[in-house]
Amino acid sequence: MQDITTYRVGDATITKIFEIGLDAVEGEFLFPGVEADSIVRERGQVGPGSVDPHTGSLRLSIHSWLVRTPERVVLIDTATGNDKERPGAAVLHRLNEPFLDRLRAAGVAPGDVDLVLMTHLHADHVGWNTQLADGRWTPVFPNARYVFSGRERAYLAALSAADGSDAAIRDAAGLGRMLHPPLPGVYEDSVLPIVEAGLAREITVDGSEVVDGFRYLPSPGHSIDHACISLTSRGERALFWGDVMHHPLQVARPDWNSVYCEFPDAARTSRRWAMNHAAETGSLVFTTHFAESSAGRISRDGDRFAWQFA
Repeated sequence: MQDITTYRVGDATITKIFEIGLDAVEGEFLFPGVEADSIVRERGQVGPGSVDPHTGSLRLSIHSWLVRTPERVVLIDTATGNDKERPGAAVLHRLNEPFLDRLRAAGVAPGDVDLVLMTHLHADHVGWNTQLADGRWTPVFPNARYVFSGRERAYLAALSAADGSDAAIRDAAGLGRMLHPPLPGVYEDSVLPIVEAGLAREITVDGSEVVDGFRYLPSPGHSIDHACISLTSRGERALFWGDVMHHPLQVARPDWNSVYCEFPDAARTSRRWAMNHAAETGSLVFTTHFAESSAGRISRDGDRFAWQFA
C-alpha cells in the first residue's frame, strides 16, 4: 500500500511514492562481514516496522519522493522501473508494479513532472526514467529535465564500453579501494535513452545550488559520485539521503557498509558526514530504503546518533 502521508518543509510538500517492500532481508546478507551476534544485538534496539520480531529479518523499502513547490513538480530518484533485466539482483528483475498509478493517485501525471533529480545512478534509483514502448526504452517524464552527476554518467558509460577507461575515472575520484562495479545494463536502459532524448542535465556535485533551493551535497562511496540532495524553503530544510544508509541499524553502526556499497572506506566517511549534517541543520531526512514512514530526524549525543521516524 502506498504511504500517502505528506510532509511540509517551508513552501514544499513531500510525498513518498512507493514501489516495492523488501520484508525478509537477512542482516548477514545486507551487511557482509558483520558478525551475526552483532546484528542480533543491534536489531533488538529497532522497532517491528524495521525488523520482523518473529524472524529477525530486516525490512526495507524502495520508493521515490515527490516534491511539489509553488514553482515545480520534482521527483527525487525513480526507483527500479518495470520490465528491466536485472538477473544479478532477483528482487529488481522484470518488475511489474503500478508505480505510475501511485504517482497519479498522489495527483501527478508523468507529463506534470518538471525535474527528476537523482542522488546516483544505481538500478533502483533510475528505473522509472524510462519505460518500454514498441520495444524501445523511452522517457517516462517527457517534459522533465533529468539532473544527475556527470561523473556518475561517465563512469557508467565507461563500464558499458568495456574499454578500460573506467580506471581513470576511479583514479580521479580518489575514493580508495573498490569492492565491485554497479549492476550492468542500467546505463543502456535507464540513462542513455535520457541523454539521447536531450533531457539530461549533467552537473558537478559540489554543493552549489542546482535549481530553486536544491543542492547536491557530495557523499561518495556508495557509488562513485553519490550525492545527498538538500532542499531549503523558508528557512526549513529537507535532506534526501539516497543510499548513504539502507537501514536504521546503521545509525548506531555507521561503520557497517551495505552489500551494495562500491567504495567501502569512502562510504563510511560519507555516512558519518550525512548524519552529522542532518543533526546540525535540523533537516527532516527522507531516506530511500528505510521502511515505515521512511522519513525522520537525526539527533546527536557526543559521538552517537539516534534516529526518530517522523
